[in-house]
Amino acid sequence: MSIRVPYETVKSTVKQAFLNLGLSEEQAEVCASTHADSSLEGIESHGLNRVPRFAEYVQKGWVDINAKPELVGAKGAVENYDGHLGIGVLNARFCMDRAVALAKEHGIGCVALKNTTHWMRGGSYAWQAAEAGFIGISWTNTESCMPMWGSKKPGVGNNPFCIAIPRKSGPIVLDMAMSQYAYGKLGVYRLAGKQLPYPGGFDKDGNLTSDPGAIEASGRILPTGYWKGTGMAIALDLAAAAMANGKTGADLDREGRGSCTGCCQIFIAYDPYLFGSEEEIQAKFDDRVAAADATEPDREGGRVTCPGERTAATRAKNMELGVVVDEQVWQQVLDLAAGKMETKDIASACILNDLQDDDKK
Repeated sequence: MSIRVPYETVKSTVKQAFLNLGLSEEQAEVCASTHADSSLEGIESHGLNRVPRFAEYVQKGWVDINAKPELVGAKGAVENYDGHLGIGVLNARFCMDRAVALAKEHGIGCVALKNTTHWMRGGSYAWQAAEAGFIGISWTNTESCMPMWGSKKPGVGNNPFCIAIPRKSGPIVLDMAMSQYAYGKLGVYRLAGKQLPYPGGFDKDGNLTSDPGAIEASGRILPTGYWKGTGMAIALDLAAAAMANGKTGADLDREGRGSCTGCCQIFIAYDPYLFGSEEEIQAKFDDRVAAADATEPDREGGRVTCPGERTAATRAKNMELGVVVDEQVWQQVLDLAAGKMETKDIASACILNDLQDDDKK
Protein backbone atom coordinates (compact mmCIF):
# COMPACT_ATOMS: atom_id res chain seq x y z
CA MET A 1 0.00 0.00 0.00
CA SER A 2 1.26 3.48 -0.91
CA ILE A 3 1.13 6.53 1.31
CA ARG A 4 2.29 10.13 0.91
CA VAL A 5 5.04 11.61 3.09
CA PRO A 6 6.30 15.23 2.98
CA TYR A 7 9.48 15.60 0.94
CA GLU A 8 11.53 17.10 3.77
CA THR A 9 10.50 14.24 6.05
CA VAL A 10 11.59 11.69 3.42
CA LYS A 11 14.92 13.42 2.92
CA SER A 12 15.72 13.94 6.61
CA THR A 13 14.75 10.36 7.46
CA VAL A 14 16.91 8.90 4.71
CA LYS A 15 19.75 11.19 5.77
CA GLN A 16 19.56 9.95 9.35
CA ALA A 17 19.55 6.34 8.13
CA PHE A 18 22.75 7.08 6.19
CA LEU A 19 24.35 8.84 9.14
CA ASN A 20 23.63 5.73 11.20
CA LEU A 21 25.51 3.69 8.59
CA GLY A 22 28.60 5.85 9.18
CA LEU A 23 28.35 8.32 6.29
CA SER A 24 29.63 11.82 6.97
CA GLU A 25 27.26 14.78 7.14
CA GLU A 26 28.19 15.82 3.59
CA GLN A 27 27.94 12.29 2.18
CA ALA A 28 24.58 11.69 3.83
CA GLU A 29 23.20 15.02 2.58
CA VAL A 30 24.11 14.35 -1.07
CA CYS A 31 22.95 10.73 -1.02
CA ALA A 32 19.71 11.51 0.81
CA SER A 33 18.93 14.28 -1.68
CA THR A 34 19.54 11.92 -4.59
CA HIS A 35 17.25 9.21 -3.18
CA ALA A 36 14.56 11.65 -2.07
CA ASP A 37 14.60 13.54 -5.39
CA SER A 38 14.19 10.30 -7.33
CA SER A 39 11.06 9.42 -5.35
CA LEU A 40 9.84 13.02 -5.56
CA GLU A 41 9.98 12.82 -9.35
CA GLY A 42 8.04 9.57 -9.43
CA ILE A 43 10.96 7.14 -9.67
CA GLU A 44 10.25 5.21 -6.47
CA SER A 45 12.18 2.17 -7.66
CA HIS A 46 15.44 4.17 -7.60
CA GLY A 47 14.72 6.39 -4.63
CA LEU A 48 13.39 5.34 -1.24
CA ASN A 49 13.06 1.70 -2.33
CA ARG A 50 16.83 1.44 -2.69
CA VAL A 51 17.72 2.58 0.83
CA PRO A 52 17.42 -0.85 2.54
CA ARG A 53 19.49 -2.47 -0.21
CA PHE A 54 22.21 0.19 0.11
CA ALA A 55 22.27 -0.38 3.87
CA GLU A 56 22.63 -4.13 3.31
CA TYR A 57 25.58 -3.63 0.95
CA VAL A 58 27.34 -1.27 3.37
CA GLN A 59 26.87 -3.80 6.17
CA LYS A 60 28.27 -6.58 3.96
CA GLY A 61 31.31 -4.51 3.05
CA TRP A 62 30.35 -4.38 -0.61
CA VAL A 63 30.31 -0.57 -0.45
CA ASP A 64 33.27 1.23 1.13
CA ILE A 65 31.86 4.48 2.51
CA ASN A 66 35.37 5.91 3.01
CA ALA A 67 36.63 5.31 -0.55
CA LYS A 68 37.05 8.09 -3.10
CA PRO A 69 37.58 7.94 -6.88
CA GLU A 70 41.24 7.90 -7.92
CA LEU A 71 42.55 9.17 -11.26
CA VAL A 72 44.38 6.34 -13.03
CA GLY A 73 44.75 7.80 -16.52
CA ALA A 74 44.07 10.87 -18.64
CA LYS A 75 44.38 11.66 -22.35
CA GLY A 76 43.10 15.02 -23.56
CA ALA A 77 39.39 15.25 -22.94
CA VAL A 78 39.18 11.74 -21.45
CA GLU A 79 39.87 10.63 -17.89
CA ASN A 80 39.72 7.23 -16.20
CA TYR A 81 38.99 6.72 -12.48
CA ASP A 82 38.99 3.79 -10.08
CA GLY A 83 36.00 4.05 -7.75
CA HIS A 84 37.48 1.66 -5.14
CA LEU A 85 33.95 0.37 -4.42
CA GLY A 86 32.98 3.73 -2.95
CA ILE A 87 29.44 5.04 -2.68
CA GLY A 88 28.01 4.82 -6.19
CA VAL A 89 26.03 8.05 -6.02
CA LEU A 90 29.04 10.08 -4.92
CA ASN A 91 31.37 8.46 -7.45
CA ALA A 92 28.92 9.13 -10.26
CA ARG A 93 28.31 12.76 -9.30
CA PHE A 94 32.05 13.36 -9.12
CA CYS A 95 32.61 11.83 -12.55
CA MET A 96 29.86 13.80 -14.28
CA ASP A 97 31.28 16.97 -12.70
CA ARG A 98 34.65 16.06 -14.19
CA ALA A 99 33.07 15.38 -17.59
CA VAL A 100 31.45 18.84 -17.52
CA ALA A 101 34.75 20.45 -16.50
CA LEU A 102 36.52 18.73 -19.39
CA ALA A 103 33.76 19.82 -21.77
CA LYS A 104 34.21 23.42 -20.69
CA GLU A 105 37.85 23.13 -21.68
CA HIS A 106 37.65 20.92 -24.78
CA GLY A 107 34.02 21.20 -25.93
CA ILE A 108 33.49 17.55 -24.95
CA GLY A 109 34.51 15.54 -21.93
CA CYS A 110 34.41 11.83 -21.20
CA VAL A 111 35.05 10.13 -17.87
CA ALA A 112 35.27 6.36 -17.52
CA LEU A 113 34.82 4.88 -14.05
CA LYS A 114 35.65 1.34 -13.00
CA ASN A 115 35.28 -0.60 -9.77
CA THR A 116 32.33 1.43 -8.55
CA THR A 117 28.96 0.51 -7.02
CA HIS A 118 25.28 1.06 -7.80
CA TRP A 119 24.54 4.63 -8.88
CA MET A 120 20.81 4.37 -8.07
CA ARG A 121 18.85 6.40 -10.68
CA GLY A 122 21.06 6.67 -13.75
CA GLY A 123 19.11 9.63 -15.07
CA SER A 124 20.28 11.73 -12.11
CA TYR A 125 23.64 12.25 -13.79
CA ALA A 126 22.18 13.07 -17.20
CA TRP A 127 20.04 15.69 -15.43
CA GLN A 128 23.20 16.90 -13.68
CA ALA A 129 24.85 17.62 -17.04
CA ALA A 130 21.75 19.29 -18.46
CA GLU A 131 21.42 21.54 -15.43
CA ALA A 132 25.01 22.63 -16.05
CA GLY A 133 24.06 23.51 -19.64
CA PHE A 134 25.62 20.49 -21.37
CA ILE A 135 24.27 17.52 -23.28
CA GLY A 136 24.87 14.54 -21.00
CA ILE A 137 25.23 10.86 -21.80
CA SER A 138 25.82 8.11 -19.26
CA TRP A 139 25.50 4.37 -18.95
CA THR A 140 26.63 1.46 -16.78
CA ASN A 141 27.25 -2.25 -17.09
CA THR A 142 25.83 -4.70 -14.57
CA GLU A 143 25.69 -8.37 -13.65
CA SER A 144 23.52 -10.60 -15.85
CA CYS A 145 19.84 -10.32 -14.99
CA MET A 146 18.15 -10.47 -18.40
CA PRO A 147 18.12 -13.39 -20.84
CA MET A 148 19.75 -12.85 -24.20
CA TRP A 149 17.09 -13.00 -26.89
CA GLY A 150 16.37 -16.68 -27.54
CA SER A 151 17.46 -17.79 -24.06
CA LYS A 152 15.55 -18.70 -20.88
CA LYS A 153 18.35 -17.82 -18.47
CA PRO A 154 19.98 -14.46 -17.61
CA GLY A 155 22.98 -13.81 -19.83
CA VAL A 156 23.38 -10.02 -19.99
CA GLY A 157 22.90 -7.01 -17.75
CA ASN A 158 19.92 -4.71 -18.07
CA ASN A 159 22.41 -1.92 -18.74
CA PRO A 160 20.63 1.46 -18.60
CA PHE A 161 21.38 4.28 -21.01
CA CYS A 162 20.71 7.95 -20.26
CA ILE A 163 20.86 11.09 -22.39
CA ALA A 164 19.83 14.64 -21.52
CA ILE A 165 19.31 17.70 -23.73
CA PRO A 166 19.67 21.08 -21.92
CA ARG A 167 16.56 22.71 -23.34
CA LYS A 168 15.96 25.91 -21.40
CA SER A 169 12.20 25.61 -21.52
CA GLY A 170 12.48 22.13 -20.00
CA PRO A 171 15.28 19.53 -20.39
CA ILE A 172 14.58 16.45 -22.48
CA VAL A 173 15.94 13.50 -20.51
CA LEU A 174 15.80 9.83 -21.48
CA ASP A 175 16.64 7.25 -18.80
CA MET A 176 15.93 3.76 -20.03
CA ALA A 177 16.66 0.19 -19.14
CA MET A 178 17.29 -2.31 -21.90
CA SER A 179 14.05 -4.08 -20.96
CA GLN A 180 10.46 -2.98 -21.39
CA TYR A 181 10.26 -2.63 -17.60
CA ALA A 182 13.20 -2.56 -15.23
CA TYR A 183 13.12 -4.93 -12.25
CA GLY A 184 12.76 -1.97 -9.93
CA LYS A 185 9.60 -0.90 -11.77
CA LEU A 186 8.24 -4.45 -11.57
CA GLY A 187 8.75 -4.24 -7.81
CA VAL A 188 6.84 -0.96 -7.62
CA TYR A 189 3.85 -2.48 -9.44
CA ARG A 190 3.98 -5.69 -7.39
CA LEU A 191 4.14 -3.85 -4.08
CA ALA A 192 1.15 -1.75 -5.20
CA GLY A 193 -0.78 -4.87 -6.23
CA LYS A 194 -1.05 -3.69 -9.84
CA GLN A 195 -0.64 -5.28 -13.25
CA LEU A 196 1.71 -3.73 -15.82
CA PRO A 197 0.12 -1.48 -18.48
CA TYR A 198 1.70 -3.63 -21.20
CA PRO A 199 3.21 -7.15 -21.19
CA GLY A 200 6.67 -6.95 -19.64
CA GLY A 201 8.06 -10.48 -19.71
CA PHE A 202 7.40 -14.19 -19.54
CA ASP A 203 6.10 -16.38 -16.72
CA LYS A 204 7.73 -19.68 -15.74
CA ASP A 205 5.84 -21.46 -18.52
CA GLY A 206 7.07 -19.08 -21.21
CA ASN A 207 3.84 -17.13 -21.60
CA LEU A 208 3.97 -13.38 -22.17
CA THR A 209 2.43 -11.68 -19.13
CA SER A 210 1.64 -8.37 -17.44
CA ASP A 211 1.96 -9.89 -13.96
CA PRO A 212 5.05 -8.28 -12.35
CA GLY A 213 5.42 -11.00 -9.72
CA ALA A 214 5.36 -13.76 -12.32
CA ILE A 215 8.09 -12.02 -14.31
CA GLU A 216 10.25 -11.51 -11.21
CA ALA A 217 9.83 -15.20 -10.38
CA SER A 218 10.87 -16.37 -13.85
CA GLY A 219 13.63 -13.78 -14.31
CA ARG A 220 12.55 -13.45 -17.94
CA ILE A 221 12.01 -9.72 -18.44
CA LEU A 222 11.16 -8.66 -21.99
CA PRO A 223 14.06 -6.85 -23.70
CA THR A 224 13.24 -3.50 -25.28
CA GLY A 225 12.73 -4.17 -28.97
CA TYR A 226 13.15 -7.93 -28.38
CA TRP A 227 16.59 -8.88 -29.82
CA LYS A 228 17.54 -5.20 -30.18
CA GLY A 229 17.37 -4.71 -26.41
CA THR A 230 19.80 -7.48 -25.58
CA GLY A 231 22.03 -6.48 -28.50
CA MET A 232 22.22 -2.94 -27.15
CA ALA A 233 22.83 -4.26 -23.63
CA ILE A 234 25.85 -6.34 -24.60
CA ALA A 235 27.28 -3.48 -26.68
CA LEU A 236 26.98 -1.05 -23.74
CA ASP A 237 28.64 -3.60 -21.44
CA LEU A 238 31.63 -4.06 -23.75
CA ALA A 239 32.01 -0.35 -24.46
CA ALA A 240 31.99 0.54 -20.75
CA ALA A 241 34.46 -2.19 -19.80
CA ALA A 242 36.82 -1.20 -22.62
CA MET A 243 36.72 2.53 -21.96
CA ALA A 244 37.24 2.06 -18.22
CA ASN A 245 39.54 -0.97 -18.57
CA GLY A 246 37.36 -2.56 -15.91
CA LYS A 247 35.09 -5.52 -15.40
CA THR A 248 32.49 -6.86 -17.79
CA GLY A 249 29.13 -8.18 -16.71
CA ALA A 250 30.56 -11.69 -16.92
CA ASP A 251 33.23 -10.73 -14.38
CA LEU A 252 30.51 -9.40 -12.08
CA ASP A 253 28.58 -12.67 -12.48
CA ARG A 254 31.61 -14.67 -11.38
CA GLU A 255 32.18 -12.46 -8.34
CA GLY A 256 28.52 -12.55 -7.26
CA ARG A 257 28.52 -9.50 -4.99
CA GLY A 258 25.00 -8.27 -5.63
CA SER A 259 23.90 -5.64 -8.09
CA CYS A 260 26.55 -3.51 -9.80
CA THR A 261 29.32 -4.11 -7.24
CA GLY A 262 32.54 -3.50 -9.18
CA CYS A 263 30.81 -2.24 -12.34
CA CYS A 264 31.97 0.27 -14.98
CA GLN A 265 30.22 3.52 -15.83
CA ILE A 266 30.68 6.14 -18.54
CA PHE A 267 29.94 9.87 -18.29
CA ILE A 268 30.02 12.16 -21.34
CA ALA A 269 29.26 15.88 -21.50
CA TYR A 270 29.45 18.09 -24.55
CA ASP A 271 28.80 21.70 -25.33
CA PRO A 272 25.64 22.06 -27.47
CA TYR A 273 26.85 25.42 -28.81
CA LEU A 274 30.12 24.30 -30.39
CA PHE A 275 28.95 25.11 -33.92
CA GLY A 276 25.83 27.18 -33.36
CA SER A 277 24.74 30.05 -31.18
CA GLU A 278 22.73 29.43 -28.04
CA GLU A 279 19.74 31.21 -29.57
CA GLU A 280 19.92 29.09 -32.72
CA ILE A 281 20.31 25.74 -30.93
CA GLN A 282 17.64 26.43 -28.35
CA ALA A 283 15.23 27.36 -31.16
CA LYS A 284 15.95 23.98 -32.77
CA PHE A 285 15.25 22.22 -29.49
CA ASP A 286 11.95 24.03 -28.97
CA ASP A 287 10.77 23.56 -32.54
CA ARG A 288 11.51 19.84 -32.59
CA VAL A 289 9.92 19.14 -29.22
CA ALA A 290 6.84 21.21 -30.09
CA ALA A 291 6.39 19.26 -33.32
CA ALA A 292 6.64 15.93 -31.49
CA ASP A 293 4.27 17.01 -28.73
CA ALA A 294 1.73 18.25 -31.30
CA THR A 295 1.27 14.83 -32.89
CA GLU A 296 -2.19 13.29 -32.56
CA PRO A 297 -2.73 11.23 -29.37
CA ASP A 298 -3.77 7.61 -29.80
CA ARG A 299 -6.85 8.14 -27.64
CA GLU A 300 -9.25 10.94 -26.81
CA GLY A 301 -7.95 13.09 -23.98
CA GLY A 302 -4.44 11.70 -24.38
CA ARG A 303 -1.30 13.81 -24.40
CA VAL A 304 1.96 13.27 -26.25
CA THR A 305 5.18 14.37 -24.50
CA CYS A 306 8.91 13.92 -24.90
CA PRO A 307 10.90 12.17 -22.12
CA GLY A 308 11.45 14.38 -19.10
CA GLU A 309 8.68 16.88 -19.88
CA ARG A 310 6.33 15.58 -17.21
CA THR A 311 8.99 15.55 -14.51
CA ALA A 312 8.45 19.15 -13.44
CA ALA A 313 4.71 18.55 -13.00
CA THR A 314 5.31 15.36 -11.02
CA ARG A 315 7.86 17.13 -8.84
CA ALA A 316 5.48 20.00 -8.11
CA LYS A 317 2.54 17.71 -7.34
CA ASN A 318 4.51 15.51 -4.98
CA MET A 319 6.11 18.49 -3.28
CA GLU A 320 2.61 19.80 -2.55
CA LEU A 321 0.83 16.54 -1.68
CA GLY A 322 3.74 14.46 -0.40
CA VAL A 323 6.07 11.89 -1.91
CA VAL A 324 4.46 8.57 -2.83
CA VAL A 325 6.16 5.77 -0.89
CA ASP A 326 5.39 2.14 -0.23
CA GLU A 327 4.25 1.80 3.40
CA GLN A 328 6.35 -1.32 4.02
CA VAL A 329 9.50 0.26 2.61
CA TRP A 330 8.87 3.49 4.51
CA GLN A 331 8.67 1.57 7.80
CA GLN A 332 12.01 -0.09 7.03
CA VAL A 333 13.62 3.29 6.38
CA LEU A 334 12.12 4.66 9.60
CA ASP A 335 13.62 1.70 11.46
CA LEU A 336 17.01 2.32 9.85
CA ALA A 337 16.84 5.97 10.86
CA ALA A 338 15.91 5.00 14.41
CA GLY A 339 18.76 2.49 14.58
CA LYS A 340 16.33 -0.40 15.11
CA MET A 341 17.51 -2.66 12.28
CA GLU A 342 20.47 -4.97 12.70
CA THR A 343 22.39 -6.52 9.81
CA LYS A 344 20.25 -9.68 9.73
CA ASP A 345 17.08 -7.59 9.77
CA ILE A 346 18.24 -5.43 6.85
CA ALA A 347 19.03 -8.50 4.75
CA SER A 348 15.66 -10.07 5.63
CA ALA A 349 13.84 -6.88 4.68
CA CYS A 350 15.53 -6.81 1.28
CA ILE A 351 14.62 -10.44 0.65
CA LEU A 352 11.03 -9.79 1.75
CA ASN A 353 10.66 -6.85 -0.60
CA ASP A 354 12.63 -8.56 -3.37
CA LEU A 355 13.89 -5.07 -4.22
CA GLN A 356 15.99 -5.86 -7.25
CA ASP A 357 18.35 -2.99 -8.15
CA ASP A 358 17.20 -1.21 -11.29
CA ASP A 359 20.20 -1.95 -13.35
CA LYS A 360 19.09 -5.23 -12.71
CA LYS A 361 18.10 -2.53 -13.40
